[in-house]
Amino acid sequence: MEHLLGLLRVHVHRGVNLAIRDVRSSDPYVVIRMGKHKLKTRVVKRNLNPEWNELTLSIADPSLSIKLMVYDQDKFTLDDKMGDADIHIGPFLDALRMRLDDVQNGTVITRVKPGRDNCLAEESFIVWSDGKVVQDMVLRLRNVERGEVELQLQWIDVPGSRGL
Repeated sequence: MEHLLGLLRVHVHRGVNLAIRDVRSSDPYVVIRMGKHKLKTRVVKRNLNPEWNELTLSIADPSLSIKLMVYDQDKFTLDDKMGDADIHIGPFLDALRMRLDDVQNGTVITRVKPGRDNCLAEESFIVWSDGKVVQDMVLRLRNVERGEVELQLQWIDVPGSRGL
């Protein structure tokens, strides 16, 4: 933990219009990887628009990308892939480094537009909210016929961490 910069709360809100991998539905869950860290949401049975839970990643190297993968849980075979996305946190980390002491609540710090270099389905706003930098985003899943994942990033300072 001596190289810890802080914690990134990745609140995986929900999946939207996910692909069908079973007879009429899927049993989706999300896996998030960053370097050697791997976190998994709970499985939501028979649902193409599931709501998940909150995950928290420890960040030691901000240059690593975050990989998000959605799977359909199967009992007797390997879990089916339901798409993947990359989460680019560079603009978010840049906003964290700004001096925001006098910024009003709800102020948009940065706008991140969808493009070939990210998986954003729509423009994403990095906002100052209740004394924290927060980014809501909708990611379009790749390598699948359809589906999006909505999530929120929020930074948590850790006492004793070396910070950004």
